[in-house]
Amino acid sequence: MNRLLFKAGLLVLPGIFAVAAMACPQQSASVAENGAVRSSEASGPAADPAAQVFAFAVSTKSADARKLVESALDEYENVLLDRSVESARRASEKDPQFALAYAVWSFAARRTQPDPEALRKAESLAANAPPDEKRLVQFLTAVQKDDMLPAIVAMNELLARFPNDGHALYLTAEWLYFQQDYDRSVQMWERLIERDPNFAPAYNMLGYARVEGNNPDPAMALSYLRKYAELQPHHANPQDSLGEVSRYAGADQDSLAHYRAALRITPDFITSQVGLGDTYTLMGDFTHARAEYSKASAMATNDRDRLHIEFQKALVLFWEGHASQGLRALNEVEQKARTAKEPYSLFEAQEALALLAGTSRERLEKLRQIESFFSKPVEGLSDGDRNPTLAAIWRDETREYAQQNKLEAAQQAVQKLEQLAAKSRDLIVEDRYESARGYVFFAQRKFQDAADELSADPHSPVAVKWLAIAREKTGDAKGAEAANLRFKYLRAPTAEWYLATHSTSVAAD
Repeated sequence: MNRLLFKAGLLVLPGIFAVAAMACPQQSASVAENGAVRSSEASGPAADPAAQVFAFAVSTKSADARKLVESALDEYENVLLDRSVESARRASEKDPQFALAYAVWSFAARRTQPDPEALRKAESLAANAPPDEKRLVQFLTAVQKDDMLPAIVAMNELLARFPNDGHALYLTAEWLYFQQDYDRSVQMWERLIERDPNFAPAYNMLGYARVEGNNPDPAMALSYLRKYAELQPHHANPQDSLGEVSRYAGADQDSLAHYRAALRITPDFITSQVGLGDTYTLMGDFTHARAEYSKASAMATNDRDRLHIEFQKALVLFWEGHASQGLRALNEVEQKARTAKEPYSLFEAQEALALLAGTSRERLEKLRQIESFFSKPVEGLSDGDRNPTLAAIWRDETREYAQQNKLEAAQQAVQKLEQLAAKSRDLIVEDRYESARGYVFFAQRKFQDAADELSADPHSPVAVKWLAIAREKTGDAKGAEAANLRFKYLRAPTAEWYLATHSTSVAAD
């Protein structure tokens, strides 16, 4: 496997794990040359605890602003994203010069509706913030940019100074999880709950990471989520997570029961309402799926949710065997997303059209159209999200060319990915670059090389399907079995899962 870019992108990360492993009292610290933690003698006098968020001093003098930012961080960790955004926004009203308030605001908003103005405000105010607040602001804003190295450096420095801070550990592990580095995110969360067995959000993320990692363990995943529900019996999200992971594991009736439990706690918890439609779709009960999606549409309060529900209803047509109707419905979602200027929904619909179109010519034409749009900055889409979007387009383009044995065109797409991976230092981009190389190796019948590269993209059902076939062709029966097990637990009502379970077209058969 080509790991040159991977290693370059992670030069700082080993320090994170060396530091986080230290079971020592909270202290101000710096990283020694060997990666160990030593007390910092030059850190100055201890800050007034009343002027702190996390374990460090912040710039604001407003007690209300500090409390609201602390609430916003807690709400973010508990996936109460709208409430987190609102708490951080209110903190900025209490103190309009509080950099961390704007940083948390933009960080939480990126998961629902990005707020570039809050991001710009955080960056401009950070210059006057105390050093540790500045580091956290740099991390929260850098993850939204097109180069991940500043984010890695900022969090590494923060963890070096505060190796036992639960929030810092959680945010780092979550970032690694979203970068699809599941194994190391698990290490950090498990270390966190060893020190604080009641840190509920860590159990939630462990539940997902344990079923999405390279060695999925759904029993352990569900065990973590049951602990999450035990710690937060009055919150809907633990039941929602149990519903989703139960579906991954194929326990559809349990999935429905947990989603309904979440809705009993919070009747307008829209992700659980959508989840009911998703599970019924995979069960083949399309009448109930449509009914649940319709209920979800009535709950939706923003374009992104409304468009995603319409997208899921369009996919139902494919599962029913009505592909031409499904393509028309996806085109309607695409047009609505374009009118609403909702880039996330637009890409969701366009990518599905590119994956599910009937001919190679149509698929490639759609991919080139999407590439043209997303190659430039897009209003409402952060650069941190635009890079993985482009990477997915070029990966899918490479696969399409590889299937047609058009290897020169495939290599050109791989070169674009290589340049983007080097520029962004984004692990998702790196994974998609490597899997694209895997498709080319597969077409060249270099099956061992193909398997090495395809294994870097474990969240793509299509890549994992090709991985299993590549390992079979090398005679690696045990490796093929592991890949097929990984594939099993990617079960979700997505366009790529539909393609992976319904397409028989694989190069070099």
